[in-house]
Amino acid sequence: MSSISTHSHRLDMRIDLETKQMAERASAALGCSSLTEYITRLIRDNSPGIIQQQTQITLSNQQLDQFITLCEDQTIKPSKSLLQAAQQLDKEGY
Repeated sequence: MSSISTHSHRLDMRIDLETKQMAERASAALGCSSLTEYITRLIRDNSPGIIQQQTQITLSNQQLDQFITLCEDQTIKPSKSLLQAAQQLDKEGY
């Protein structure tokens, strides 16, 4: 793992004693030099997967085929809310 960059922001949190002791034991077991290093490592290691879970859509082949069929159907008109959502995505660069 690459070294942790210079600290520029502070994260204050309150936790119970048992949780702190557990974090200290885990931090020592991983060879972290501090709780800050341990918590930073947890955030960096876990956050990308959590974000991906919340932003990724997984479809079966059948679901994808149905979606494409519906998208290509010229007789179906999008609802007002769907058009607004599409405009918002365009504004956000998607």
